[in-house]
Amino acid sequence: MKLQRRRKIVKYTDILDRPIRFNPFVFSRMFILWAILGLIGGIISGSYWMVLMFLTEVLGAYQGWLVIPVMAICGLLAGLIIYFLGDPGEMQLIVNNIRFNKGKLDPKNNPSMILSSLLCVASGGSLGPEAPLVQVTGSTGSWLGKIFRLKGEELRSLSIAGMASGFTALFGAPLGGSLFALEILHHKHAVEYYKAIIPALVASGFSYVVFALIVHLGLGPAWHLPAYEMATVFDFVWAVFFAVIATFIGWCFIFCTKFFKNLFEKLKTPIYVKTLIGGLLLGTIAFYIPLTRYFSHFEIEELLTGDLTMEFLAAVLFFKVIAIAITVTSGWRGGFIIPLFFCGTALGLLIHSIFPSISLSLTIVSCMAAINACVTRTPMSTTILLATLTGFTYFIPILFASLTGYFLAPRIPFISAQMEENELKKAKKNK
Repeated sequence: MKLQRRRKIVKYTDILDRPIRFNPFVFSRMFILWAILGLIGGIISGSYWMVLMFLTEVLGAYQGWLVIPVMAICGLLAGLIIYFLGDPGEMQLIVNNIRFNKGKLDPKNNPSMILSSLLCVASGGSLGPEAPLVQVTGSTGSWLGKIFRLKGEELRSLSIAGMASGFTALFGAPLGGSLFALEILHHKHAVEYYKAIIPALVASGFSYVVFALIVHLGLGPAWHLPAYEMATVFDFVWAVFFAVIATFIGWCFIFCTKFFKNLFEKLKTPIYVKTLIGGLLLGTIAFYIPLTRYFSHFEIEELLTGDLTMEFLAAVLFFKVIAIAITVTSGWRGGFIIPLFFCGTALGLLIHSIFPSISLSLTIVSCMAAINACVTRTPMSTTILLATLTGFTYFIPILFASLTGYFLAPRIPFISAQMEENELKKAKKNK
């Protein structure tokens, strides 16, 4: 007993001898680093968006049959940029680097990604700017981490925070963008890197403010749906039912993408030839159905406000799925989240014409949630993103639809890097 008492006395004496440090706040120097990253991410995203809108206005002046040569030339130029400046990769490369490369995202291919994606998105490709922004802002986080000599989880968290700032800037949803940056990296049913959630939230918050000040986007719902009031508890059943139909469309998109991927892989030609062919195909589709052109941020509102027939909606949905698949597989650069939301909107309007007594907002949001969760496997962030983007304040029906799409998704994910490391090795061996 005397020995234990002596040990306690020595311990307390040692504590009292140390200088007292009083910090009434939780934040540390890392908070300042996350904030700086968010500010830089917001500036990058805002600048990218301004240039994108300018190029879109210039190239959008070419209508009618001219859209075919314009998109073909832009595809060729984008392919030449990738060929000479280096291939920036796609979303699964980002996921692989976060998971298997200690969270390091290499910024050396950012010029190639920025220039090629600007041409692809502005000319009318069915891919959005979210993937380019995520790569650029994420690699900016890696660059800052290298400057401050961060290692391990701190470096990985900074890269993820950079990714979140890019997602948030475009979607105008700090919480949804932060969760999406984490959730897109997961494998099976586990959300990894949860330690990065606070860095992601801080960077997203600062990025959101800067982006909103520059371009005045994200200050309210992007797409305006009719006000929704829950009628009965069966609304949840309807949400699941509509989600099942949307998940089927998600499967169709995945198989369509695999089909075109096999076709383009058989072409033993440089990437600029593939992007040229992709531009010709996309331009032809856009000539006959102009609503399928572009990444659909503004076209979703056209769908919602237009008085469109069932036949036209079915054609728009069918050819939009093909257009996204061609854009993804022919070497064009961009992200497919907003285009998938467009497909969900078209499907929701089509279903509503069959079931007019069911809320239009519930139908559309359920389809949007399910198809995106099926392809990207991000049910939590999809729920929050859609609630923010559409102003649909009832989270539960969206969550039911998102989970339906997630659990009915194909066993092998669309983004193959989302598989566990041992599963990924097996899949590569089978190929």
